[in-house]
Amino acid sequence: MKMLQFIKRLAKSLGPSIVLLAFQLTLAATTAAETKPSKPRVIVTSDGEIDDECSMVRFLLYANEWDIEGIITSSSQYHWQGHKWAGDDWIQPYLKAYAKVRPNLVKHDSRYPTADYLQARTFLGNVKAEGEMEEVTPGSQHIVNVLLDESDDRPIWIQAWGGPNTIARALKTIEEDHLEKMAYVANKIRLFFIWEQDSTYQDYIRPHWGKYNIQTIVSDQFIAIMYHWDKSLPPEQQKFFTGKWTIEHLVRNHGPLCASYKAKENGDFRSEGDSPSFMHAIPTGLRSLESPDWGGWGGRYARVRENTWLDPVANPAYQYPEGRWFGNSAWGRLRLRNIERDRNAEDQELIEYLKPIWRWAETFQNDFASRADWCVKPYDEANHPPVVKLTTPLNLKVRPGTTVQLSAQGTSDPDADELAYYWWQYQEAGTYDGISNLMDGNNQDASFTVPNDANVGETIHIICEVTDNGTPPLTRYERVVAEIK
Repeated sequence: MKMLQFIKRLAKSLGPSIVLLAFQLTLAATTAAETKPSKPRVIVTSDGEIDDECSMVRFLLYANEWDIEGIITSSSQYHWQGHKWAGDDWIQPYLKAYAKVRPNLVKHDSRYPTADYLQARTFLGNVKAEGEMEEVTPGSQHIVNVLLDESDDRPIWIQAWGGPNTIARALKTIEEDHLEKMAYVANKIRLFFIWEQDSTYQDYIRPHWGKYNIQTIVSDQFIAIMYHWDKSLPPEQQKFFTGKWTIEHLVRNHGPLCASYKAKENGDFRSEGDSPSFMHAIPTGLRSLESPDWGGWGGRYARVRENTWLDPVANPAYQYPEGRWFGNSAWGRLRLRNIERDRNAEDQELIEYLKPIWRWAETFQNDFASRADWCVKPYDEANHPPVVKLTTPLNLKVRPGTTVQLSAQGTSDPDADELAYYWWQYQEAGTYDGISNLMDGNNQDASFTVPNDANVGETIHIICEVTDNGTPPLTRYERVVAEIK
């Protein structure tokens, strides 16, 4: 109403034709802003282990990609106050380093939040003991406040880099004090755990909140980039984690935040076991947030029970444990222990199990390196990822035997770099158990033929992968999901 009154007053002074044009331009801009996908909302809980500190450097370099609702220090079965504890304020040096590089980061993307914004959302959670969830803490209460806020109904991805006990305490507070809000809160929650590093998910969250069918991913695939990455990555991927690469592209001459990155003594990548929890939410175009089994930089997962998603184990006879998925039960960790006993062993089944993460390793490491450059370089001396835009609808209904045209017309690069196109079928993500015939897969326009033996309801996932020729080369995607009708 106020806008309409303003336009009427403006028309009297400037004339109706000029005002109409201005209104149309304003409406177009408003519509574009409203249709632009909103950023994912995230809350981090972390036990401050050294690999959490490494993950925090990467996380802060991607802070422009999310609405960060909270950064909470929690405990785990490995770390709590008095036991291998990094300190209640372990994150402060990283936030201070972020504050120093942010003025340069915003030259590359104005959406980077201020350090004060992040500080205001950083709290101490339940840290006194493994799995402690009886005490209401500043961290647990902050999670409560965010979940109860009805001014924003968007999903919230709550990550447990350590144990989920502070999350459990927050949910218990809501159950005790706001029982009528449980369904509303549950509808907003998406959980991503790096193992179940205490028992509170099984002891409290699942029994009390299981009826709401909260989507919960529990990752074991993270071991692809944890401490023993050199035993679980293929040789061609390992060069992006060596000291030579890490020192050159991340640590040296990239400002105080990257200088605080705790590589090994020889410069080798140490561990970022917690990073898949937020890499899953980086908007790369892979649409990984739409379903855990679609796959993306944070891995690909299978529904095991209720709405709980664990790592796909290839052996069809394998029985998942009824309870916790963690270091003493997760399939990959148990296989990795066999390699640790025999340093000359190579487990191809384990390497294949971890492929949903390592298949992207070169890409996400190059992307990390570009963010390190953003800390110190002006815009025109750094690289920025291409913007992939398809004229082909992202969701299709197709019939067997038909040929589907694919087009990435409209794709661009902010640095005017040359672009290389690669269309491929993500076979594991689709439900059609076969291969489609892709034509012109290295061109901007391609096509594929729907196999004649595809059944109604099955899906075929086609990825458009676009890489620029900048330094380092950067990649973004779009995913076409074709459903057989």
